[in-house]
Amino acid sequence: EAQLDESGGGLVQAGGSLRLSCTASGLAVDAYAIGWFRQAPGKEREGVSCIESDGGIGTADSVKGRFTVTRESAKNTVYLQMNDLKPDDTAVYYCAADRRCVNDPRYWGRGTQVTVSS
Repeated sequence: EAQLDESGGGLVQAGGSLRLSCTASGLAVDAYAIGWFRQAPGKEREGVSCIESDGGIGTADSVKGRFTVTRESAKNTVYLQMNDLKPDDTAVYYCAADRRCVNDPRYWGRGTQVTVSS
């Protein structure tokens, strides 16, 4: 059974940076699309960025230019580099996997909390 584990969340001041990691077991990250999603309290889940198996990337307008998704196949890990963080980026961040970048992927991690203070 596939498993995804997120790490790297934490508390950071506005303008700061964090790098989230999503390490997979039971599937190869370069054979699946890996997406990053977030959900803030009282808000709907939002797609942040996704990397397809062929390397194609899609990024939400709200984070474009600040967040970057990359993949390291040797470590079976996908990263989300988050720069110039804003209080509105505060949320639980999840990684998820499916054969293509979709809104409701099949496999999900348990999430990591990101809190940005003003």
